Amino acid sequence: MRRLLLSVLFVGLAPALAPAEVIELAPEPMTEWKAVYGRIEARDRVPARARIGGTLTELTVSEGDIVSAGQPMARIVDEKLGFQITALRAQLDATTAQLGNAEAELKRGQELLKQGVTTVQRLDALRTQVDVLKGQIAALDAQAEVIRQSQTEGQVLAPAAGRVLDVPVAQGAVVMPGETVATLSSGGTFLRLAVPERHATQMKEGDTIYIDDGSAEASGKLARIYPLIENGRVIADVEVTDLPDRFVDLRVLVRLPVSERQALMVPETAITTRSGLDFVALDTPGGPVLRSVVPGQRETTESGTRVEILSGLAAGDRVLTEAPPVGATGDATGGAAHE
Repeated sequence: MRRLLLSVLFVGLAPALAPAEVIELAPEPMTEWKAVYGRIEARDRVPARARIGGTLTELTVSEGDIVSAGQPMARIVDEKLGFQITALRAQLDATTAQLGNAEAELKRGQELLKQGVTTVQRLDALRTQVDVLKGQIAALDAQAEVIRQSQTEGQVLAPAAGRVLDVPVAQGAVVMPGETVATLSSGGTFLRLAVPERHATQMKEGDTIYIDDGSAEASGKLARIYPLIENGRVIADVEVTDLPDRFVDLRVLVRLPVSERQALMVPETAITTRSGLDFVALDTPGGPVLRSVVPGQRETTESGTRVEILSGLAAGDRVLTEAPPVGATGDATGGAAHE
């Protein structure tokens, strides 16, 4: 009776075993990944500098603001420029009065020359004096234009479009010509890695890099490897599409391919866990047999997730892609199922 029941059980399980596929194990290359930290950096850090010295009377941006090229960010006022304009205007008025007098003298000299009262030399001197005064007026106008331009340059404009990273000055502070008023991040961001030098020879430009930016895993391409090793580290740049620029110099976790090795891989569906142990079903002439294995690294591909087998299997073993139900296989040593 017990044999009859076992026969009926195996017949009932036979349809469940039919869909399972059989693969023959063979060593295949597997990528070794190195976990390192990368840093999000700005492609260009552009300082917005003061072009004149004076008092910072207006500051319209702060850290984190988005600005466009040419947008006013601050205003610097130098009160001495106003006084210089006033002084030049007074000089211009005086010189203009002298010019009017010299032109009247020149006109009178021309009349006297016609009457034969004065000489040509005297008339030439008067004409030269008029020309000198006109030149002085032109020079004063040019000086006034320079000062007015300096007043215009008191407005600090954004040199490029981007995000404000740092504003080292405060409103009301005294700044000098060339001093940085704000620092901008422009041109987008990229990822910079500092990898231990022992991995330098395994890195190749164009390798795929996986990034965990805190929200979702993204990928990028290793764009440049710098030949200079600094403090035992190889510097490399990674191009990542849509890399966030909310935080510059933010450290993110990166998985970097450093080498390849041969491994035995099985589909994740081929592994079953019983009593805390992992098993893989082998296709043998005597029927399916469970083999105890030690799984290792997992790898996700387009065809599904595969698991590396560290021990328990060998090349040439025929593995069922789906583990059979309990009771449909022999024991872990290949013996028949116990009654």
